[in-house]
Amino acid sequence: MSILSAPNTRATAHATDDQLFRSYHRDGEVGAREALVARFLPFARKLALRYSYTDEPIDDLVQVASLGLLNAIDRFEPGRGTKFTSFAAPTILGELKRHFRDKGWALHVPRDLQERALALSRANERLSHDLGRSPTLSELANALGCGVEQVVEASEVAHSYAPASLDAPVSREAEESATLVDLIGREDDRFALAESREVIAGTWRSLSELERQVIALRFVDGLTQREIGERIGYSQMHVSRLLRRSLNRLLASPAMAV
Repeated sequence: MSILSAPNTRATAHATDDQLFRSYHRDGEVGAREALVARFLPFARKLALRYSYTDEPIDDLVQVASLGLLNAIDRFEPGRGTKFTSFAAPTILGELKRHFRDKGWALHVPRDLQERALALSRANERLSHDLGRSPTLSELANALGCGVEQVVEASEVAHSYAPASLDAPVSREAEESATLVDLIGREDDRFALAESREVIAGTWRSLSELERQVIALRFVDGLTQREIGERIGYSQMHVSRLLRRSLNRLLASPAMAV
C-alpha cells in the first residue's frame, strides 16, 4: 500500500503512537507501520516545506522527506522514552540535506559551504520580511554568526546550485536574442603564440652565449650598440654584426615565417 494512502481503521485511528510502534516492531504488523506513516506524514511535509524557497519541486521534497520518515519509523525504539518527532526530525532533515548535496547542486561544492548557502537563503528571506528591505551583508553575517567574507562566499556559492546555461538567451524581450556563449566565446590566439614561443625558444638555445647576451642587452636592457661594445669588450661594428647574425637566425625560424 502506498505511504500516502495508509489504512484508517477504527483500531489504528484510536491506537496510541506507542501501541502502533509496538505492534509494528514486536509483531511485524505492516498495517501499524502504514498507520504511523499516515499519522506523521504531515510532520514530514512540514519539514520539507522549510526548503520551499529553493527551485526543487515541492512534491520531490515531500517524497524525500517521506523516505526519511520511513527510515525513522523502522529505526525508532519506543521503549527508550524518546519522543518520536524528536527522533525523526534529524533523520528527515538529513535525507533532505543529502538530496540537495548529491542531486541538487550542478557543481561540486563542499558540504559546509552548501549548508551555509542554504542558511543564507533562509536568513535573507526572514530578514527581508522583518525589515521590509533587503538586509545588508553585516546584518546577514550577524544572523548567521559568521564574517562578512563568509557571507559573500556563500552568496557566490549559491550560484553553483543552478548555473545559467550557455545556450540561454541574454534578453527575454527580444525574439532572437544572442546567447551567453555568443558573447563570452572567442577564438583564443594564444595557442598559436605558445607554439611560436616554443619554436623560437629552440632557435634561441642554438645561439651562442655571447649572441644571447648581446640580444638581451639590446632589447631587454635597452643599451645602444656602443654601450654593449663597452660592456662586453667588443667594437660597435662587431656588436652590429653579432646582432644582425643572431636576429637573422631567429627570423629564419618557422615560427617567424609569414
